[in-house]
Amino acid sequence: MHSKHTLPKNQTEKAELFNQTLTEAMMAALKAIHSAASPDSMDTEDLARQRKGQAILGKLMSPPIGFSWEPFSLGEMPMAWVRPERGHDRSKVILYCHGGGYTSGNLGYARVLAAKMASVTGCEVLAFQYRLAPEFPYPAALEDALKAWEYLMHQGWGAKDVILTGDSAGGNLALELTLALKEEERFLPGRLVLFSPWTDMTASGASYTQREELDPMLTNRYIQSVRGAYARDADYSQPQFSPLFADLSGLPPTLIQVGEREILFSDSEQLRDKLIAAGVPCVLQCWPDMWHVFQMFPVKSAGEAMSSMEEFLRRLE
Repeated sequence: MHSKHTLPKNQTEKAELFNQTLTEAMMAALKAIHSAASPDSMDTEDLARQRKGQAILGKLMSPPIGFSWEPFSLGEMPMAWVRPERGHDRSKVILYCHGGGYTSGNLGYARVLAAKMASVTGCEVLAFQYRLAPEFPYPAALEDALKAWEYLMHQGWGAKDVILTGDSAGGNLALELTLALKEEERFLPGRLVLFSPWTDMTASGASYTQREELDPMLTNRYIQSVRGAYARDADYSQPQFSPLFADLSGLPPTLIQVGEREILFSDSEQLRDKLIAAGVPCVLQCWPDMWHVFQMFPVKSAGEAMSSMEEFLRRLE
């Protein structure tokens, strides 16, 4: 006869096996999409495939239900409000900078993570589609981010009420936007939330070599390719490209989330160290077996990460 504890144990083992199988399937799919998109080249045809692959990725990752999607344009810049349909927190707003290496990404890609953030925090999320390189190199994306920031300010939001978020290159952009506001001696966002941020365009961290075989999404060739498209022949150690090397004092409390399979792992780890050294409250959360911006995907760790984001924001209120 089985004990009363046997069934729950079996259910737990089945759930763990299912999550492991799903994770392995996701990584295999990511490698296939990465290969098909040929992202290591910025040739016209390869870039078109990369952007198409990014759009497909956004469509594959179904966003949660229970929110409204309200696209509009600010001048020529596409933007969208994501609003929870349930009663929501009107005291804070999230400004979201999407990823894509500064060379791809659009509102369709942004919709997934924007909806997840709206769902878990109860806050409205504003996403914007900044101009992409190589057609529009640096500083076009930063100019568009400043434009989105000004829009929020004109809507009556206070800077401290804005939670500025970004994934990958969008994490770089969120940091650069904050540093630009700081340089202009303006009020800064109340919080920063960064998912797998790209903080070091020099690619000097140990993870760029130590974790390349583990990373199902990014390669060093891709990093070199997109940074060249964004700012050709630039000194990537300059703070306007690599916020890791900027004066980070005075930045808002920051949450960083990263997967342990990422070549960008060092970018997150070193940013945490630099922020703390500058006196900025910072929390770094790492997920084993996870990849770049895993929060987008329908895996258990993504839900845990979103819940951790909500807890971080609530704890600092």
